[in-house]
Amino acid sequence: MNQYDPIRPASSSFALDRQNKKVFGVCAGIARYLGVSTLWVRLFFALGTILGFGTLALVYIAIALIAD
Repeated sequence: MNQYDPIRPASSSFALDRQNKKVFGVCAGIARYLGVSTLWVRLFFALGTILGFGTLALVYIAIALIAD
């Protein structure tokens, strides 16, 4: 089940989600910003990292360093 309220609008600005984080909070922050489940964002990043030969891992690290 989605932990975010589907009636509440998505966040208007991106920020790392330090309360629901697993590593840096990038996927949780993206999920909150888009208003989707963190599971889908994490799966996207995992598959993208595997299929893209690590490219999304670099993007993830860049977002973690730049955001907040």
